[in-house]
Amino acid sequence: MGRLAIAAIAVVAGLGLSGCAHEPGGMSGGWVTLLDGTSMNGWYPVGTANWRVEDGAVVADKLTGKATGFLVSDKSYRDFELHAEFWVSHDANSGIYMRCGNPMVFTDKICYEANIFDERKDPSFGTGALVHYGKVSPMPKAGGKWNTYDITVRGTHIVLVLNGIKTVEVENSVLKDGQLALQYAQGVVKFRNVRIREL
Repeated sequence: MGRLAIAAIAVVAGLGLSGCAHEPGGMSGGWVTLLDGTSMNGWYPVGTANWRVEDGAVVADKLTGKATGFLVSDKSYRDFELHAEFWVSHDANSGIYMRCGNPMVFTDKICYEANIFDERKDPSFGTGALVHYGKVSPMPKAGGKWNTYDITVRGTHIVLVLNGIKTVEVENSVLKDGQLALQYAQGVVKFRNVRIREL
């Protein structure tokens, strides 16, 4: 092989590596950004939380009525990997809801909930847990800092990874598919860099 051909291959390889290096969070093909911190396009609010975009994140810090607030994805998902960054105050009650089958009603019994709730009375289903289905022990604390949730839902297999540490791995066949929803119940809650890759 001539020197020119070798040089061309090296350039192409270098471009390929460069493209991979610029993928957010080391992620590659198939990832779609759902919330980039500049808008709430592709989502709609349910309940009474004061969701808004602020300082590169989607934020809620109060309820204007009695109903818990949710920010709901327009699209439904079945099998996926989800990456989300979140910041919560120590007293926050939040969570990432998945496979929600009713577009206007959201509970931890008709959706899967990756919980964010450091002050939950039963810590086994607090931050890092899959409420009702996957306990966490000891419960990690998320308050006062930026955190990451990496969630895989494939068929009946569900894995939660909080800040790089696996907190839950369960098999559950109760819920089949549905929308995503970000919960606001109390405290200060911020989400950014929410991305999904369908499987």
